Amino acid sequence: MEITTREDIEAPLDRVFAEATDFDHLERQVMRRGIEVRRNGGGSGPAEGMGWQTVFRFRGKPREADITLTEYDPPHTMVYRTLSGGLEALTRIDFVALSRSRTRVGMKVELAPKTLSARLLVQSLKLARGNIEKRFKVRMAEYAKDLEDRLKRGA
Repeated sequence: MEITTREDIEAPLDRVFAEATDFDHLERQVMRRGIEVRRNGGGSGPAEGMGWQTVFRFRGKPREADITLTEYDPPHTMVYRTLSGGLEALTRIDFVALSRSRTRVGMKVELAPKTLSARLLVQSLKLARGNIEKRFKVRMAEYAKDLEDRLKRGA
């Protein structure tokens, strides 16, 4: 199953990419939503191979996910690989400069079930695809607006 979306942000490419790779800020946002996050490696800045271990609740049960930054090509691309139970997700985020002050951010998530229970989950997600895509687009738009606002305040 594949879900894609894209948003245009009123800010230069380098600043948008810098904000998108501010992992300290992103980790704080995720923790505010009740998700436990622990960073693995990564040293002083973003690099391929850095990762996170997370614990969250989904459908009433605690779940774990291991997230790894598998591709890092500043300021154009980031690819994350997430493993949670029998489900593997590849998330690709592309950044394209539309002009000096406008950037398009595209995101594609591919879900690949590895177990029977993960296949059942993906099948149920496919049945609710329209609603999931709509929520995904709304979340991406909210993130883009928040990022735009942060960049305007910081300018």
